[in-house]
Amino acid sequence: MTVPTKIDTWQMVEPGKLVETSIDVPALQEGEVLVEIAGCGVCHTDVGYYFDGVPTVTKPPLTLGHEISGVVVDGVGDYAKSLIGKEVIIPAVMPCNNCDICASGRGNRCLKQKMPGNSLGIYGGFSSHIPVPAADLCVVEDRKDFSLETLSVVADAITSPYQAAMKAELKEGDLVVVTGATGGIGVYMTQIASVLGAKQVVAIARNKEKLQRSLDFGATYAISTLDKSVKDVAAEFKAYCKENKLPSAGWKIFECTGSKAGQEIALAILSFVGRMMVVGYGMQKVDYMLSKLMAFDAEIMGTWGCLPKYYPEVMKYVLDEKIKVKPFVEFRPMSQIEQAFQESHAGKLTKRIVLTPDF
Repeated sequence: MTVPTKIDTWQMVEPGKLVETSIDVPALQEGEVLVEIAGCGVCHTDVGYYFDGVPTVTKPPLTLGHEISGVVVDGVGDYAKSLIGKEVIIPAVMPCNNCDICASGRGNRCLKQKMPGNSLGIYGGFSSHIPVPAADLCVVEDRKDFSLETLSVVADAITSPYQAAMKAELKEGDLVVVTGATGGIGVYMTQIASVLGAKQVVAIARNKEKLQRSLDFGATYAISTLDKSVKDVAAEFKAYCKENKLPSAGWKIFECTGSKAGQEIALAILSFVGRMMVVGYGMQKVDYMLSKLMAFDAEIMGTWGCLPKYYPEVMKYVLDEKIKVKPFVEFRPMSQIEQAFQESHAGKLTKRIVLTPDF
């Protein structure tokens, strides 16, 4: 294994400005490894940091990117050294495993967590290498016919909706709605709901063509929001329930858009003993009468990242192709990062871009 002295990287020196540069490989501490990056997915969160001024924990300059797969090339400590040569997925959020929140079983929201491209110092996935804690890496022992760069999206796009499903206690026979079902997270949320045994998975999104595709990937019914008000979409949902003798109560709603419209639709559908999971992130504010939650005995819950313990479960679903990944990713050289960000921000993409190092 070649251990470099420099990391080639695309740094965000300020929101809206990227610079190709190189930085020193830091001295690894006990329990840390250096990973040679195979691929890093372009997530909506990265685009938010870059274009919308969403603040990162580490102030610029820093490298963005948190959907990372690669190969361990160096390590300090017995366990870290045992990983040298292993192919790994780096969890998007890595808990400290030594605080009250972690002890409570909710380490995915550990306040000391390390997230590449946000709170792991200046280090992120749009680089040649990255130093990370070794403890929670997901080792890929046999990736079958998947390329390692394909599996990078497991680190967030697939595991985050899986965490949402776990927190929602999604089980066989459940009734599920996914708003933003055709987006980078939504395409996996519908599949996960189906794999876990949901009786109904209603996909809601704007693009009719993509919605039609969702019926092949977990959705049982699709509602387009194109040229419809929030009230229109809610009425169509209620009509579907009535026509198919389904209750309008008790649905588990996964809001994956992070947009004001998506959140308003999810809230309009939320009814008696329902549960709404806020999966997508956005800066908009939404008006809602909280007393409805009391009257409905309903819940609205946030969900962040994914516990590392769930990664092996998700990897099994992916490698067994129960959760389909290949139709939803495309690959570009990392030198096209600015164009990839622009296209993602414009909402023009039909697949998630995975950038591969070409320094």
